[in-house]
Amino acid sequence: MAKKLVLAVIDSLKPDALDAAIDEGRAPALSSLRDRGTYIRDCLSTFPSVTPVASAAIATGCGPGDHNIPSMNWYHRGEERYIEYGSSFPATRAFGVVRSLYDTVYNMNMAHLTRARRTLFEHLDDAGLRTACTTWLIYRGRTRHDPSGTSVYRRIAEAAQFRHPVYGARELFYADLFDSRDTGCTSALGLPGQRDRHTGCVGAYLVEHDLFDFLLFSLPDNDTHSHKAGPEGQLVSIAEADRALERIIQVAGGVDAFLEDHAVIVMSDHSQTAVEQSVNLSDVFADARVLAPADPAPVEAELAVCPSARSAMVYVLEDSRRTELAAEAVRTLAGTEGVDLIATRENGEAVVRSERGELRFAPEGPLADARGRSWRVDGPPTVLELAVDGSRVSSHVYPDALNRLWSALECPHSGDVLVSAELGFEFVDWGGSDHVGGGSHGSLHRDDSEGVLILCGIDPPEREEWALTDVAPLALAHFDLPFTE
Repeated sequence: MAKKLVLAVIDSLKPDALDAAIDEGRAPALSSLRDRGTYIRDCLSTFPSVTPVASAAIATGCGPGDHNIPSMNWYHRGEERYIEYGSSFPATRAFGVVRSLYDTVYNMNMAHLTRARRTLFEHLDDAGLRTACTTWLIYRGRTRHDPSGTSVYRRIAEAAQFRHPVYGARELFYADLFDSRDTGCTSALGLPGQRDRHTGCVGAYLVEHDLFDFLLFSLPDNDTHSHKAGPEGQLVSIAEADRALERIIQVAGGVDAFLEDHAVIVMSDHSQTAVEQSVNLSDVFADARVLAPADPAPVEAELAVCPSARSAMVYVLEDSRRTELAAEAVRTLAGTEGVDLIATRENGEAVVRSERGELRFAPEGPLADARGRSWRVDGPPTVLELAVDGSRVSSHVYPDALNRLWSALECPHSGDVLVSAELGFEFVDWGGSDHVGGGSHGSLHRDDSEGVLILCGIDPPEREEWALTDVAPLALAHFDLPFTE
């Protein structure tokens, strides 16, 4: 019988920061797991490398082209409105706090995430395994959960219209909104600084009472702290995440006793880089009629502009002028400081523009990437810093660039124009917030995209390149289950 599996996701965990935290003795639990397992320092995130897109990739084993979550902020063409998953509290307020929270808590899982792909929880639930999840963006499973009725925070949530049930993991603990049982743990409605402690408390209860076969152990506070303090400040928040891991290890009797019954995967969803300057896309597109969050005349808008940290998207709202307005948006962005890459779809090809030129690519060609996927490429390789060695194509600066860009462009909810920022730059969100002086993520660049993957008690297959999409198949294989749609 397979060991129980804990999948610990430490948001924004940067490999260099983890190494420093371990070297300084701040992360003894992570050190023990790293030393007993396989340590991969360049597990690739999605593009854009933001948490909703990355979390969906971890949960489904596929990229945005298949799971349908395009970004942190995006425009829903069918509903003719912006979707905002919480870039900042001012951005949430700009779109309406209840509307934004409702999209994040309910619609992300129940409406926006594709039904054509099962989540890891659904796979395991269907196999009769006991699943559990602490507060994480993607929680969809087979068990119905009514809102919690016991917490004082729950009464606040109910006043804000959070009254509907959800389908999640068998044991679901989501920011005091949903608690499948009384553990005595509270998260103050998921406030930053409380979430890792809530996860550690719930996780210890679940381990002590043997209530899961698979546990998604979510540790998001590292991201919030790093946004404020920068990537170098992660040592403080990594220590907090480590304490949460230490709680579930110690309740089992220590690391060796814990690993007798549990396998562990520790991973990042993306990394972070320092932010020195901001770019306000509202100013960049001042000459266009851009849809505002509470626009008094939305039918007059030409474009919807969606900043998401170090990535952004532009949607053309006038179908009859789609080609014209998309081309104008590309020209505008091409002259904007802080914009690195601009990607569009034209005639079945991806078109990527940078100050280094224009490159076109599509699947099915003479070049192969590290996964054996084939591509045809036309244009200067320097646009994506591609290295072509015989029939092999790769990029050190933008790892797995062709596949990650193609998947982003294939997402049915993506914009007409996708943007990746230069190092040091971030796009101001719709609330006017940025992380200048701190850290951020979202771009195609390796510094945003390469994260940690530690496998302890799992024998990994030989693989030249690891990505978030490998985790769901790896977890299913641990339980001798196939990865299928």
